[in-house]
Amino acid sequence: MTQTMGTRRSIPVPNAGVWPGLLSAPHNAPRAAIAKVLVRAAVTKLPIRVMFPDGTWWGGGTAYSPQMVLHRPAHFFNRLGVDIKIGFGEAYMVGDWTTGPDTDLADLLLAFAERLQSLIPAPLQRLRGLVESMQPDDEDNRIGQAERNIARHYDLSNELFENFLDPGMLYSSALFEPGDDLQAAQVRKVESVLDYARVGADSDVLEIGTGWGQLAIQAAQRGAQVTSVTLSREQRDLALQRISAAGVADRVDVQLRDYREVGGQYDAIVSVEMIEAVGERYWPEYFQTVDRLLRPDGRFGLQSILMDHRAMMATRKSYTWIHKYVFPGGIIPSAYAIEQTLQGHTSLQILERRDFGRHYARTLRLWRERFDERWEQVRAAGFDETFKRMWDFYLAYCEAGFASRYLSVAQFSIGRDAI
Repeated sequence: MTQTMGTRRSIPVPNAGVWPGLLSAPHNAPRAAIAKVLVRAAVTKLPIRVMFPDGTWWGGGTAYSPQMVLHRPAHFFNRLGVDIKIGFGEAYMVGDWTTGPDTDLADLLLAFAERLQSLIPAPLQRLRGLVESMQPDDEDNRIGQAERNIARHYDLSNELFENFLDPGMLYSSALFEPGDDLQAAQVRKVESVLDYARVGADSDVLEIGTGWGQLAIQAAQRGAQVTSVTLSREQRDLALQRISAAGVADRVDVQLRDYREVGGQYDAIVSVEMIEAVGERYWPEYFQTVDRLLRPDGRFGLQSILMDHRAMMATRKSYTWIHKYVFPGGIIPSAYAIEQTLQGHTSLQILERRDFGRHYARTLRLWRERFDERWEQVRAAGFDETFKRMWDFYLAYCEAGFASRYLSVAQFSIGRDAI
């Protein structure tokens, strides 16, 4: 089986000072050989083609299927053999593989994501603990370290995020209705979670995770008094500017503070996609903090990315490419884990729930399109081509996760009773 392979794209060599150790592929011949056998067996089930430099290919796809082009097969299989959950993404970052000329990266990754649970034979899945890296202790989300974890992502550059987010700079799933553009869908999402927390005029509101201030602005525009806490200095500084420009500075207090150090009592607490950065070990403390701060008849509006509970349990200690390059210390909960943590550690319960995972796939596609369209502005802010490939992979990888339904997202209204 052969097919002429497209010309390799020009991919700059990673700067060793910025990306230490990335260019040099690890070498482990026995593991590389095993990875090669497993990849070949896996892709025969997938509607893709994996192309080799000599024109041969593997896979169950046609000439019109998504194509994965291997430029340095030996490097690729060594990276996968040593650590598949990190090596696959690193191999893309350095150009060991690219997509075919007519293949969208998210479409290729979707083919893998839709069959993620069956790609590796069950007997080998039981041995994953022997070959996978575990999350390092120095990325644990204890007080102090949590701030350093957050800084590695959210303090990259406000200008970076301004270039691909909507004007409200909301870095979480939008909630679309027919006719919505990204901005309208993001406003709708915020209004929805504020409704779940029953935020109204004169409500005392606590926001856990400020972002760049849009939720606090919309809550204040309802007449609420908002205290918002964040660990990101970059976000805090720009949020204060945006809150002032919106004319609600007198109703919003943004504090650089860990949520565990907050005191007082609030009618409503809101947190949008911050729980993913809490860490499984600290979920009880997170919800106990909400329980402590929420008035007896108050409501907690929570938006969280979710994954299946069995998948969460199987992968919860794994150290992945996302941990290494994007979200150190993070873990996505399951709905069951949230429910059980509430039941076992608080007086709170889930009262309402709204799922909209496919909306996240659309959100991520729009972010990636905007990022690529505005790459020259991002580059001018100090980011290199290796960062671009990393960010493209991150956004496409996440889009595929939601499009395949391996991941979802939901809003919860949480309180003490249904009254």
